[in-house]
Amino acid sequence: MKNPFIAVFLLLTGCLGYHVGPVKPSVLRDVHGIAVPTFENKTLLPRVEVLITDSVIKQLQQDGTYQITNEDQADATLSGEISRIARTPARSVRGNVLATTEFALTLSVKYTLTGKNGEQLAGGNEATGTTSFFVSSDVTTDERQALPLATEDLATRLVSQISEGW
Repeated sequence: MKNPFIAVFLLLTGCLGYHVGPVKPSVLRDVHGIAVPTFENKTLLPRVEVLITDSVIKQLQQDGTYQITNEDQADATLSGEISRIARTPARSVRGNVLATTEFALTLSVKYTLTGKNGEQLAGGNEATGTTSFFVSSDVTTDERQALPLATEDLATRLVSQISEGW
C-alpha cells in the first residue's frame, strides 16, 4: 500500500461493532440474578423434575450470563413446567416394522421468567431437548440412561433462549 496509515485505520475500525461479554436481550438488561425453584412435573415419569431443574441450573452457571441466587435476592425467577416426555420409534428392524431398534426421546418444558415486581419478562416459551437411544433387552432402563442426555440438550436450549433471546 502507498499509505500505511490507511491500512492501520481500516484495520482498527473494522472491529468497532464487537464487544466482549454477555449480550442479554434488552428486556433482561437489569436482570443479574435468577432464582430457579424446582420445576413442576406434569408427566407420569417420577422424580424427573429434579434432574431437569438441576441441569438448567448447571447450564445457567456454565453460561455465566446470570448468577443463580435464592428468591429473596433474585432479580427474576425462572419457573418451569415439564409438559411432555415422549419416546417415539426412530429405526425399526429390517423386515419387521413392528420391532424397534432405536427410539427418539423428547422432553418439553414450558417456562416463564418473572421479575421481582411480578411482571412477566419472558413467558409462554417452550424448550425441547432430544436424544436417541438403542434398544437392548430392557427398554425402560435404556430410556432412563438416555434421559440425562435429553435433559442436557433441553437445558442448553432453554438457557440459550433466556441469555441470548432466541
